[in-house]
Amino acid sequence: MRFKFEIGCVLVLLACFIFTQADINRFYYFAGFAILQYVMISTAWNILGGYGGYINFGTAGFLGVGSYAAIALIEFYGAGIIEQIVAAGIIAGFLGLAIGFFTLRLKGVYFAIATLALAIVLETIVNNWDYVGGAAGVSILPPRKPELLGILIVDRKGDGIFQNNKEYLFFLMAVMAVMSVWIARTIEFGKLGRGLNAIKDNEEAAECMGVPTLKLKLVATVISGALMGMAGAIFPSYVTYVDPPTAFNLELAVNSLAMPMIGGTFTWIGPVVGSILLGTVQQVAIVTISSEINLLIIGVLLIFFVTVAPQGIVGWFMKKNK
Repeated sequence: MRFKFEIGCVLVLLACFIFTQADINRFYYFAGFAILQYVMISTAWNILGGYGGYINFGTAGFLGVGSYAAIALIEFYGAGIIEQIVAAGIIAGFLGLAIGFFTLRLKGVYFAIATLALAIVLETIVNNWDYVGGAAGVSILPPRKPELLGILIVDRKGDGIFQNNKEYLFFLMAVMAVMSVWIARTIEFGKLGRGLNAIKDNEEAAECMGVPTLKLKLVATVISGALMGMAGAIFPSYVTYVDPPTAFNLELAVNSLAMPMIGGTFTWIGPVVGSILLGTVQQVAIVTISSEINLLIIGVLLIFFVTVAPQGIVGWFMKKNK
């Protein structure tokens, strides 16, 4: 069937919508939101890091920029969540273009260090930006009755599509996660994906064959940065309180790298598998043990998969089935 993947995307969104209508413990929305956000972040990271082979430690920077772009718009004129997401994506995309123009000429560890420095510099700037709360952080109040195209979205009386703002944001995160996976899959099977794979295999040889390497890397950086910014934009409205250490949390950068590596960086489904597996384990650990154990979990799983399955879970299963 030609549109098998697209039908699958629709079914996933339908399942997420049905999930929001169920009367369940609110923790499941919180855990599900975190896992869906990781799917989007790791998929975005994989566009440049997996397909192109450029290891990016600046994930936290793009997420933080998306979060604080949304906060600035809320403070300025009370922008709606859709406006926040679109604006954050544009701003983060332009940031990716600007940073990529100067850093993508670097390779290996030098590029990784440059992107890590980006996140630290951006956090320092926000720490001293009083308009968005500075180092003290800022609280975000959800809108009382948000509407989209004249349709009431959230209303506790039952007149809206969702009865709670958390349910609405969970479904919105699901839409964006599915969108990011669709974009990554389209890239993988398109000219951009083939060009990025050529760069990953041997950039000098790709240039000699006429592949516009810098152009492709910039396009990948813009797309990756924009998706990360959009994932960050929804975060303030969901948690309702944000400060710089939370928005620019380097643990997010570690997760965004670990999840594709565990799932498999060579294909679009690898980051999805890694995000669901590692994200679920982390959420269970938060409830049963402690949130401080998460970095240990990441480290142990990374060591295990790098040793046992260097190509990730997807690569290991593909190898076993040959």
